[in-house]
This record gives sequence, structure tokens and C-alpha cells, in this order.
Amino acid sequence: MDGSRTMLEALIFDVDGTLADTERVHLAAFNAAFAAEGLDWRWDEALYTRLLQVSGGKERIRHYWHEVHPDRQDIDGTELAALIERLHEVKTAFYEEAVRQGAVQLRPGVLELIEQARQAGLRLAIATTTSPVNIAALLRSAMGPDWRLAFEVVEDASTAPRKKPHPQVYLQTLARLNLPPARALALEDSANGLQAARAAGLATVITRNAFTAHHDFSGALRVLDDLSGIDLDTLRRWHAEASGAQPS
Repeated sequence: MDGSRTMLEALIFDVDGTLADTERVHLAAFNAAFAAEGLDWRWDEALYTRLLQVSGGKERIRHYWHEVHPDRQDIDGTELAALIERLHEVKTAFYEEAVRQGAVQLRPGVLELIEQARQAGLRLAIATTTSPVNIAALLRSAMGPDWRLAFEVVEDASTAPRKKPHPQVYLQTLARLNLPPARALALEDSANGLQAARAAGLATVITRNAFTAHHDFSGALRVLDDLSGIDLDTLRRWHAEASGAQPS
């Protein structure tokens, strides 16, 4: 295979669990929202770990509602939809405030890799199922008010409503980059994310965390604890191995 056709040109990052260990803060925000709305729900880490198999915060709330109310009928869906919207709005406000107070930092090696990629002229993108406000809260805190300039493309829950493991978010990211999947590399943390990226044809590096360490990562290019010590040359070499090309 011609190495020039498979040269690594873009890195595509997931957000929650990949750029930053956000899930404990999300969990605390969900529980704060439940309490604020007078619900007797309380998710512990074991339950939340299971619920993370459902991508998307609103979808997670809906799934749990059906678990705790298996016999309750919401005839036209409006009552449940209104509850979900209200809970998610309150939860997002709690999450944003926690991030603003410094509760979340980027995972080891992430910022260094982003800076290396920018200096080398690689294109950067985000492909996530989280909401735009959550992304902005996290990256504004971690990278400063101009964080958006680092990423050529940001696809999120507002632009790609079909959640991972569906590949929609990655397919749209690649389309906006105008790149074939062989020229990009995805960075993920979960089985759903891996399935979405692989379904879009992307070689994928996993950085697992406490909530995803038990996931099946079959098909991943590499499975790591974090990105510390992983430089751009290493990613290029792994990408070249996956494509059968020589590193450029």
C-alpha cells in the first residue's frame, strides 16, 4: 500500500473519559439534580458504571426511568420528556459549576499530545455524544477561552443525535474534515466509542479508565492506561502499522 495515501493527517478525540476523567463529576451532578428535583434516585458508582453502557445523559435518564418504573405508562411521552429535559438542564448546571471550580483536569499526556499535533500541522477534531455546553465548560477551563481554535471540527450531541456505538458522529467528523478514515486516528475510552470509531473505519487507541477498564476492547489499535509518554511519533508508527504503510 502506498504510504502517502495512508499518512496520518488528523486526530479525533472523544471527550468524557478520554480528554478528561469527567465521569465522577457527571455522576455527582446527576445525583445533585435528582435531589434538587425531589427524586429519591441516587446512583452509586457501580450503578453508574452499568448505566454508562447507554450513551448520552438524557438517554441514560430515560433508560433508568424505565428500569424503576417498568409498569408505568407515559401515554404520549410528554411527561417523561419534560422530566428528562428538566433533570438534564439542572444536571448540566451542576456539572458546569463543578468544572468552573476546578473539579476536572485533562488526563495525563492529553495537552502535550494536542500541542505536538498542532505544531506538526495535524488536524484536530472532537467526536462526542456529550452536549456542547459540557465540552465548552471542560475545555475552556483546561485550555483557556480560545480552546475552540485548536479543533477544526467539533461534532457533538447537538449535531450527531444518533449516539455511539452508532458511527454517525465519526462519519460526520470525517466528512467535515474531507478525509478518508485511513488518514485519521480516533482516541476513545469505552467499548461504545470503539465500536463507533471502528464502524466508521478508524483505527482507534483506547485510554481506559476506572469506569471502562472492564470493557471489551477487541479491535483497538492499542489499549493504554493514559497518554503519558505517548508522543506523536508513536501514534504515527502505530497508525502506519495498522494501515500497512511506512511511517512518514
